[in-house]
Amino acid sequence: MGELNSNLYRGEEVRELDRLAIEDSGIPGNVLMERAGAAAFECLRKHWPEARSLAVLCGTGNNGGDGFVLARLAREADLPVTVFQVGDEARLRGDALAAQQRLAGAGVTPEPFTGHKLAGYDVLVDGLLGTGLHGEVSDHWREAIEAMNHSGRPVLALDIPSGLNADTGTAPGAAVRAAVTITFIGIKRGLVMETGRELCGELVFDTLSVPDSVYRKGPKPATALRYDELAALLKPRHRAGHKGHYGHVLIVGGETGYTGAVRLAGEAAARAGAGLVSVATRRAHAAVTNMGRPELMCHGVETAAELAPLLRRASVVVIGPGLGQGAWGTAMLAAILDTRLPTIFDADALNLLAHEPERGRNRILTPHPGEAARLLGCTADEIQQDRFFAAEQLQQRYGGVVILKGAGTLVRSAQGTGLCLGGNPGMASGGMGDVLSGILGALVAQGFPPLVAAKLGVCLHAEAGDQAAQAAGERGLVASDLMPWIRRLANPAPAATTPAGGAPR
Repeated sequence: MGELNSNLYRGEEVRELDRLAIEDSGIPGNVLMERAGAAAFECLRKHWPEARSLAVLCGTGNNGGDGFVLARLAREADLPVTVFQVGDEARLRGDALAAQQRLAGAGVTPEPFTGHKLAGYDVLVDGLLGTGLHGEVSDHWREAIEAMNHSGRPVLALDIPSGLNADTGTAPGAAVRAAVTITFIGIKRGLVMETGRELCGELVFDTLSVPDSVYRKGPKPATALRYDELAALLKPRHRAGHKGHYGHVLIVGGETGYTGAVRLAGEAAARAGAGLVSVATRRAHAAVTNMGRPELMCHGVETAAELAPLLRRASVVVIGPGLGQGAWGTAMLAAILDTRLPTIFDADALNLLAHEPERGRNRILTPHPGEAARLLGCTADEIQQDRFFAAEQLQQRYGGVVILKGAGTLVRSAQGTGLCLGGNPGMASGGMGDVLSGILGALVAQGFPPLVAAKLGVCLHAEAGDQAAQAAGERGLVASDLMPWIRRLANPAPAATTPAGGAPR
C-alpha cells in the first residue's frame, strides 16, 4: 500500500486510468479486482485484527466485485463472513460476476439484503456504489446505507463511501460514514473535500501496482497542497539583506466601522516577512489603525489623487479588507485597476469587481463562497455543489489566480487546480480572510510569483490556524491568534517546532 500522494482525480479520470492499465499495460480487469480485494482485506486485518465476523454489502458493479473478492479471502482465512447482495443480482456483469462466482466456489452464497440488522457483526464492508454515483441514492441503496450507519459497527468503505460524490465531495442524500476508506489507483478528490473528509474516516491509498507509465499518459490531476511540502520555498535570508529587498505591501481598506480588517491584514503581512507595510485608510482612522503595531505606516487617504504617491512606492497592493462598497471604496478600486501592480483582491473589492467584471493577469482573487456567487451571478449553494467547477469558472472570467476559500480551499490558475488539505472549523470566524490577504501580499512582495504565493500562502495560513487550534482548541479561535504562528511558519528552518508549553514564543 502506498502513502497518500498529491494527485487528485475525478471519478471519470480514475476510470480512464483503469482503462489505460487494462488496454495499454495489459493488466486484466479481473487482476485489478483481485488486487483491490486483497488490499482491502489486508487493510481490514490491519485496522481490526480482533474482528471475528464480517458483513460485506455488495452492489452490482465493480465496487461489489471488490467486495466479493474480500469476502472470499476472508472465508479462505477462516473468518466468518456474510455477504449481502444489494440490487438485482441479474445485473452483475464481467469481472464482478466472475468474482461472485469465485466466491460461490469458496462456499459463500450472497443473500439478498432485506433490511437486515447489522449490529451483530464486528466489521462491516461497504462495497455498494463506486465512483459513478451522481445524485441522491434511493430505495434499497438508501436502506442498506442507513442500516450500516445505524449499526454502531465500524465500516470499511471500498474505494469511496457509498453516497459520496467522487468529484464534488458532496452527499446530497444518505451516505456511508466509514471508519476507514481504502481507495484504489487514484485518490478521488471528493474524498478530501468538505463532507468527504468526514465520511471517509482514515484514508488509505493503494495503486494496485499500476505502472507509472499509466499515470504519465493519463489525465492531468488536481494537486493536494500541504504546508510541509511547500515550506522548502521559504529559504533563509541573506545576511546582507535589508527591508528594501523584501518588498513594500500597500493595504487599502478600512471604511468607517471596519478598521480592524486592515489592521489584521497589515500585521499578517509584516509577520509573513514583508519589508515594509503601508495602510491606506479613511483619514479619521489613520491615527489609530497602527495602535499596538507601530511598524505599520498608516495614511489617511480620501481621494485617488492622495492614493497615487503610495501606489508609486508599493511593490504589491492588497485591496478589500474593510473597503466597503460606497463611493470611497469604488474610487480606491478604480485607481488600483489603472496600475500594473500585482494586486490581491479580497472582500468588498471582489463585491465591487462583480458589478463590472474585468479580466486581468497579475492578480490573486480570494473569494469565499458568497463572494464567488456574486462574481459568477449564481448562489452560494451552487458554488458549494461543485467547488472545482466554480473555481475554474472564476479563473476563466477574471483571470489571474483564484483562491476559493472554505473547507478545502482551492487554488486555481490556468495551469490547473490545487486543494489545500489544512485548516479547521475554528477558522470560520471574522478576520481570517484579512489575515490571508496580508500573507499573500507579503509573499508577492518578497518575489514569489502569484501562483506560488497563493499556494504557499494558503497552506501557511491553514497551518497557522491548525497549530493555534492545537494549542488551545478550535472554539473561540480568532484571527489575531494566528500571528505568532505565522511568523514561526514563515521561518521553517531551523525553528519549526513548538516549544515546551504549546505556544510559540
